[in-house]
Amino acid sequence: MSSPAAKDRATGNEQTVSNESILKIAKEIAVKFIEVGRITPASFDRDFKNIHTTIEAAVGKEQQ
Repeated sequence: MSSPAAKDRATGNEQTVSNESILKIAKEIAVKFIEVGRITPASFDRDFKNIHTTIEAAVGKEQQ
């Protein structure tokens, strides 16, 4: 039994994730990290970039 994602890849029906969606996800994660004290104003720039890059890699979207 194969997963729906595997079937989509096999048939070429992969859905792409927009840059806007990636930014929204990164924002939500950053907000949660700020709430628990894992991100500070001093480290926000670096940490947000790391979160964004990690999400892009996870969804298979390469930076251009």
